[in-house]
Amino acid sequence: MFDKLLQARQKAEEIKKRLDAVTVEGEAEGGKIKVTASGNKQINTISIDEEFLRSADKEELEELLVVAVNKAMEQAESIHQSEMQALSQNMLGGLGNLFGGQ
Repeated sequence: MFDKLLQARQKAEEIKKRLDAVTVEGEAEGGKIKVTASGNKQINTISIDEEFLRSADKEELEELLVVAVNKAMEQAESIHQSEMQALSQNMLGGLGNLFGGQ
């Protein structure tokens, strides 16, 4: 049983590393604001078109940043959930073997 738990922990670490390498992007205002994040839901970059920045007011910019960040986080969450679901299914299959399953 300890071996199975150790395997699960190793797989979780592998998934974390893989998710760190995944990049997702959220955009607002037709790509004038872009946010990139990792599959582990960490913001990597925020870029704002300079011309748009000069013409936008503070409130508009703040609202659009929220939109772009939320889009990136939604994509990251989706990827993260898929990976964790695969890990959970793998773990449950392994635990079934411990209790006389296949």
